Amino acid sequence: MKPTAEQAAAAEAFEAGDHLVIQAGAGTGKTTTLALLAHATRRRGRYLAFNRAIAQAAAQAFPRTVICKTAHSLAFAAIGHRYAARLNAPRIPSWRTGVELGINRSITLDGRDLSPRALSALVLRTVERFCHSADPVLGARHVPRLRGIDTGELHAELADLVLPYAGKAWADLQHPDQGVVRFEHDHYLKMWALSQPRIGADFLLLDEAQDTNPVLEEVFLNQRGHAQLVMVGDSAQAIYGWRGAKDVMTGFDGTPLTLSRSFRFGPALAQEANRWLAIAGAPIRLTGTDTIPSEIGEVQEPEAVLCRTNVGAMVEIMKHLDDGCAVALAGGGQALRALAHAARDLQAGRRTSHPELVLFTTWGDLIDYAEHDPAGRDLQPLVDLVGEHGADTILHAADCLVDERYAGVTVSTAHKAKGRQWATVRIAGDFTPPPDLEESDENGEPLPGPIDDAEARLAYVAVTRARYALDLGGLSWIHHHPAGQAGGAPAASQAPSTEQPGQARQR
Repeated sequence: MKPTAEQAAAAEAFEAGDHLVIQAGAGTGKTTTLALLAHATRRRGRYLAFNRAIAQAAAQAFPRTVICKTAHSLAFAAIGHRYAARLNAPRIPSWRTGVELGINRSITLDGRDLSPRALSALVLRTVERFCHSADPVLGARHVPRLRGIDTGELHAELADLVLPYAGKAWADLQHPDQGVVRFEHDHYLKMWALSQPRIGADFLLLDEAQDTNPVLEEVFLNQRGHAQLVMVGDSAQAIYGWRGAKDVMTGFDGTPLTLSRSFRFGPALAQEANRWLAIAGAPIRLTGTDTIPSEIGEVQEPEAVLCRTNVGAMVEIMKHLDDGCAVALAGGGQALRALAHAARDLQAGRRTSHPELVLFTTWGDLIDYAEHDPAGRDLQPLVDLVGEHGADTILHAADCLVDERYAGVTVSTAHKAKGRQWATVRIAGDFTPPPDLEESDENGEPLPGPIDDAEARLAYVAVTRARYALDLGGLSWIHHHPAGQAGGAPAASQAPSTEQPGQARQR
């Protein structure tokens, strides 16, 4: 197929040897473009993929001179294989690991009790955050903040308690043959990064660069002295900052390029995507493919329903099961079960180690927090759902989930939906508008609050998963929000596409 003008520009810059940063919007054929670059040279390359499935799919498109791997694959070959005896060990409850590390009593911070179970889970999460960072040593910044004790002074006090145990856990992980902490793949990735590896290649292609963990960013940038670096991704899809990922594209020293022609959907969906791109302050706008019929409106039986939260996914699953529909949950029901188990523990008067609910001592405390604290409003659907159905019913619902191949509808969080597409999509009701300001307009109506950039990016991911029909559902409020009036128009500066009609469906 004849390259678009944007793809041709990328090929020219790559041939010139420039370091490149390519902003590739939703459905713009980034893998096709990278393969185009690789086929135009005899140099040896490495393609670093976000996960194994992407790497395996990409290998079919690239020439033999390009090795397609995940960063974990490279790290395993270099260091991880030494720890093979500890990998895939049976799962161990965090509290039991905590006992082995010497955590055997509760601590009290600002009048709140932190049980040994909760402290043990916090220690392991601290090590996990350290492994995702580029930092050479464990520090207070790796200790997660907890609801209710997240002020600077209290967090510093918490860090002083957690870090000695976290250091002990990290030291335990250095033993190749045995230890008390369950060995995970991110552990050897961090060890590999700390060894300052040199990746043997003439050029490196980093996919999904907007969601790169700092640990991989450092490894990638350290190859600049001997390899041509190409970053590709979509800054507007940077939605994993909450777990340590970082958009490394915006500050990268390289020639900036764009891919703005979407081969996934038509102009109507591109216009809605551009509304959210404008709100998020993204550097690109999309152009849809005229030959793809797409529309925005009510969808009675969508292939997928996308939710803002795991609690929202619970609500949708219960609703569809009540209607007799076969339901699948993208990524499986583990997060759903964890929330239901946490709710059941609190209702029974037991503490839970669930990271979102760890500081609540009773179910009544959680109800009060959800109803009266602005920071807890995202938990209100969980309280309502458990109050209406009970935790056991929710657990039963998780057991009723089916494989996506046999489902009438797939329920997914927007995070889990990233990188995927469906013919028809409905946005769930838990994508709520921002809180109103205390100010009022001339009619006495409260003024809508500003839209958080992270929320705008997540909404952009959600609305760009559909190919033909999108039901805005829980995001319909954007058409009445002042920020929603400015977006929606494609950028005038985009280069015209040279692709022929009819080619989009082949992508």
